[in-house]
Amino acid sequence: MATTSQPLRGKTTCKKIFWAVFPHACFILSLVIYAFLGALMFSHMEGTREVTVTEEYRTFLQNLVYLARELSDNVTENEKFNDDIRKLFNTADPVWFMNPEERWSFFGSLFFCCTVFTTVGYGNTYPVTRSGKYLCMLYALFGIPLMFLVLTDMGDILATVLSKSYNEFRKLQSKILASKLCSGSTCSKRNELKSRAQSKIVINEPLTIMEVLRSQSGMKPVKYRNVELFEMLIARENENTQPARNKSMERWSSCPELAREKTVSRVIENFDKIGKELEKLDVPIVLMVLVIFVYISCAAAILPNWEKKMDFQEAFYFCFITLTTIGFGDTKLEHPKFFLFFSLYIIIGMEIVFIAFKLGQDRLVVLYKKVISFCAEKNMSSKKIYPK
Repeated sequence: MATTSQPLRGKTTCKKIFWAVFPHACFILSLVIYAFLGALMFSHMEGTREVTVTEEYRTFLQNLVYLARELSDNVTENEKFNDDIRKLFNTADPVWFMNPEERWSFFGSLFFCCTVFTTVGYGNTYPVTRSGKYLCMLYALFGIPLMFLVLTDMGDILATVLSKSYNEFRKLQSKILASKLCSGSTCSKRNELKSRAQSKIVINEPLTIMEVLRSQSGMKPVKYRNVELFEMLIARENENTQPARNKSMERWSSCPELAREKTVSRVIENFDKIGKELEKLDVPIVLMVLVIFVYISCAAAILPNWEKKMDFQEAFYFCFITLTTIGFGDTKLEHPKFFLFFSLYIIIGMEIVFIAFKLGQDRLVVLYKKVISFCAEKNMSSKKIYPK
C-alpha cells in the first residue's frame, strides 16, 4: 500500500504544481505568440512595400547637388557650406535611406513589436504605409493591456520573493542582535519567564462546554433551565471539531467530474488573485533603488560586448531609458537580434521598476495624508485658541 500511495502523492503534487504555474505560463505564452504574430504581419506589410521616389526626395537631391557644385577651396565659404549641408540633412526623411526588406525582416519586425507593447517606442523604426499605421494602432490597443497584465502577474512573483527575502533578512538580523546582547544568565532568566508565561496561558485556557459537563458528572446533578440551548451549543461544537468536508472529500474522490470542477475553481482563484501580492508588498524604497542600480549595472557591463559603439555609461543610460519606457531613440542598437535575447531582461527589469514606482506612489500617498492631517489639526487648534 505504501508503494502505491507514493506514486499517487507524486502525481497529485505534480498536478498541483502544474495548475499553480498554469496561469503565469498562459500569460507569458500568449504574449510571445502575440509578438510573433505581429512580427509576421508587419514584416509582410512593411517589408514588401514598393519604394517610390517622392517629390521631397527629388528636391533634396537637387539641393544636395547644388551645394556640392558651390563648394570651393576657400575655408570661410566651406564653413558656410557645412551649415547649409547640416540644415539640408535635418530636413531629410530617414525612410529615404532605408531598405524595407532589411529593416522589416522578421527579427526587425519582432524588435518593433516589442517596442510597441512595452511602450518604449525608440522612434528609429516605425510604419510608413497607411495600412501599417492602422495595424500598429490596433496592435498596440490589445498588446499594451496584455503586457501590463504580464507585468502585474510577474510583479506578484517578484513581490513575494522580495518580501520573503526581506523578512528572512530581518529575522536573521534580529537573531544576530539578540545573540550579541544576550548573556548566559539573562538568557536563562528570560527562558524561565517565557516558560512560566506559557504555563500560565495553558492553565488559564478556557474549557469547552463538554469538558465542563464532564467535570460536573461526578457531582450532584445540576438542573439547567435552558437544556435545549446547551444541546444546540454542544451540537455546534461537535460540528466544529469534526474534520471539515469529509463527505465532500469522498465525493471528490468518487466522482472525477467534481474533482475537475474543484481544480478549475482553484485555477480561477489563481486568476482572481492577480495583483494581490503586489498590494501587500512593504519593503524600503531604498532597497528597491539599490536593486534597480545593481540590475542596470549588470546589463551595462554586458551590453558593450556586442554593441561596440557603447561604453558602460552609454549602456547604463540606454538600459535606464528602456526600463522606464521613456525611449528617446537617441541611443540605437545595431544588432536587434541580440535585443530579442535581451527581451527577458527588459521584461523583468520593467517589473522591478514597476514595483519601485508602486512603492514610491504608496509612500507619496502616505506623505500627502500626513501633510493634510497636520494642516487640518493646525487649523483646528488655531480656531480653538482664537475663537470668533
